[in-house]
Amino acid sequence: MNGRVIGGRYELSTVIGQGGMGQVWTAYDGRLDRRVAVKLLRPDHMAAATAADEMRRRFVRECRVTAQVSHPGLVTVHDAGNDGDELFLVMQYVEGADLADHLAEHDPYPWQWAVSVAAQLCAVLAAVHAVPIVHRDLKPRNVMVKPDGTVTVLDLGVASVIDTDTTRLTHTGSPIGSPAYMAPEQAMGGAVGPYTDLYALGALLHELLSGNVPFAGSTVLGVLHRHLYEPPLPVRQLRPEVPEALEALVLRLLAKDPQARPSGAQEVYETLAPLLPTRGGQCGPLDPTRPFLRPHAPWPDRATAPAPVPQSAVAPAASRPDVAAAVDEVKRLLGEGSITQAVDILGGILPAAAAEHGEHSPVVRILRKQYATTLMDDGQFRRALPELRRLADDREAEAGPADPQTLQFRYDAALCLEQLGETAAALAEYRALLPYYTGGGPTPSDPARAFDIRHRIGHLLLAMGDHTAAQQQLQNLLYDTELAYGPYHPLPAELRRALERQRQMRGV
Repeated sequence: MNGRVIGGRYELSTVIGQGGMGQVWTAYDGRLDRRVAVKLLRPDHMAAATAADEMRRRFVRECRVTAQVSHPGLVTVHDAGNDGDELFLVMQYVEGADLADHLAEHDPYPWQWAVSVAAQLCAVLAAVHAVPIVHRDLKPRNVMVKPDGTVTVLDLGVASVIDTDTTRLTHTGSPIGSPAYMAPEQAMGGAVGPYTDLYALGALLHELLSGNVPFAGSTVLGVLHRHLYEPPLPVRQLRPEVPEALEALVLRLLAKDPQARPSGAQEVYETLAPLLPTRGGQCGPLDPTRPFLRPHAPWPDRATAPAPVPQSAVAPAASRPDVAAAVDEVKRLLGEGSITQAVDILGGILPAAAAEHGEHSPVVRILRKQYATTLMDDGQFRRALPELRRLADDREAEAGPADPQTLQFRYDAALCLEQLGETAAALAEYRALLPYYTGGGPTPSDPARAFDIRHRIGHLLLAMGDHTAAQQQLQNLLYDTELAYGPYHPLPAELRRALERQRQMRGV
């Protein structure tokens, strides 16, 4: 028993998990008198001191974005914050066994069970990728099998905080994650997206079917090298009773090239659906086939449809909204950190303001710009993207393609595409923007923005599996940043670490 109270209300009880970056405790919520799970993280153990404050800010933001996702297969987030030097995340306490223990207790794992677990995970991934959120660390230890057979995914958002801009947040520049389940683009430090989680799902499914991860080794670099360059062993060579369609799906999920993997979790679910158990089967304790007496299928329309604006935030057509008062309220909410409420008010006031002042009026443009910015701050990139494109088109028609504000809107749109996992589209947008910041366009050059875009292009090339082009891109960028900033600036230092990691993985 510990007895320490976190956040003024959560009394720690027993450690149920521990790693190099923190601990997980059972705890009691003194206010609501319920058992919860509390994850404690130490930013100073994960990042340089200069990055610890930034990690705290991003941690709270990621937890807020995660809390927007509602799905029965996702652990509920109750609270988040910091207590002294530690970050804490308060979650629903989930009874059951983690998938690694469940696999160890049922070896060999029935292939029907593996299909059922994977299908449930697809339902969760389809929901979180629609936000968009990328888990980045999907593995058996982050999946709980509950007594009713349903699976629950843990640690959504936490890996994102640790792994985003990894080389700025770790001492070594090494990628954060679990090497046995790490996609090649993640191992190489490239941009990640939904396709990264699909690879991890493939590694997890391979393990459930064969009893072993697809790639093992005595060193981390050795494992990552195998992910990059070795084909996985088809599972039917180990278990002939596995259906051919299931083996083919695992091989597609484990494709080195993200473009060769399934298009999304929805497609994977549809491939698994014919293999799911039929009604009337016997369900034992902790049998993951039980939920498929009534399948938890993902919602196909959630992947592309923008989140609706709550009706309470939309001004009635008959009323004449007070735009100035709404703007003041938005400023107050943003000052308090209530970003979601600010988004709802802005989304609700925009149509009424356009009707009153005209779509191209200065008032509406300011509101739309604030709306897009706030959506990005809230992690709602899918909703921000069309707003940014509209702003960019309007500004370009008025001031031309080289106007700084036009370019900023297009850059923010490219960021949204990158976050949404639309790698090819983001790469094309960054390449189209780059000449305007390198002196190749009519505007003055902007070295800092040019370096940033070139850096992102390198990461996207890695994500697309074009390692040769990515290495050349990053090598050229290293040369130019050393000339501009000197060899000890953080950016060239980061690039040297990334290039060295890539050389090590190729040379193992």
